[in-house]
Amino acid sequence: MYFIGWFYGEIHTFMTIKLKDEKLMNFNPTELSGYLQVFWQFSWPQWLIFSLIVNIFLYLFSIGLYIFIEKTCRKSQLQEKNHPVTRSDFYLSLLTIGCNSFVMLLGAFLWKKGWIVPGQTESVIGIIAEVAVLLLLMDFLMYLFHFAAHLPLVYKVLHGKHHEHISTNFLSLFVLHPLETIGFGLMMLVILTGYDFSVISISIYLLLNLIWGTIGHLNREFFPASFDRFFVGTTRFHNQHHLDESKNFGFYTSIWDRLFGTYK
Repeated sequence: MYFIGWFYGEIHTFMTIKLKDEKLMNFNPTELSGYLQVFWQFSWPQWLIFSLIVNIFLYLFSIGLYIFIEKTCRKSQLQEKNHPVTRSDFYLSLLTIGCNSFVMLLGAFLWKKGWIVPGQTESVIGIIAEVAVLLLLMDFLMYLFHFAAHLPLVYKVLHGKHHEHISTNFLSLFVLHPLETIGFGLMMLVILTGYDFSVISISIYLLLNLIWGTIGHLNREFFPASFDRFFVGTTRFHNQHHLDESKNFGFYTSIWDRLFGTYK
């Protein structure tokens, strides 16, 4: 509680300082520059606490969303039983929070060093386009990364733990080897260094990524059956991958699996 209180006090101090700044007094609500300046002034201990708080919140949001859908969805289960929740999986999921926090800290470092520069896109069409590009680029990179993770040696060292979950539960999304978690994050950071995506677009993409990952690891089909025709990576699509590890390596879409002959 002391750290949270201290962290809140520091944010309040920064906001007070910025409100005295003439530029922020004329702040346009559609721009994020004023808020970015607040984060720019964070010390590294503040960034560490902030990244942990954000990732713990997202972790709890994913679990809550999973449980909510499981309780309210009337569709039959894809597999007879959910994978049991174990203590080791719980501890590994907490380690995943730490790894995601590390990636966030690395992103902040690259931003402060000028490697990542937030774009200024504000139009709805521009933001939709940027989110679509992020989804397609990351889907392709994640397909390659996921396929590589199934190579015998890599699978044994890194990815095998995740596939102990032949059926899934609310922790399955977070049961990953630390190097896998960091690897996924590094792919995102590489893309952000190559193009100046807006903060809004990045935030929307990250939220969609979490929701999609949560839905993908449900034990009930969330999407209508017709979505298969639109190359959507449905719940059944990913569940089939947990049953047959040689198929369905995509995440958001089935495009690359269809293209490279790994679709089922």
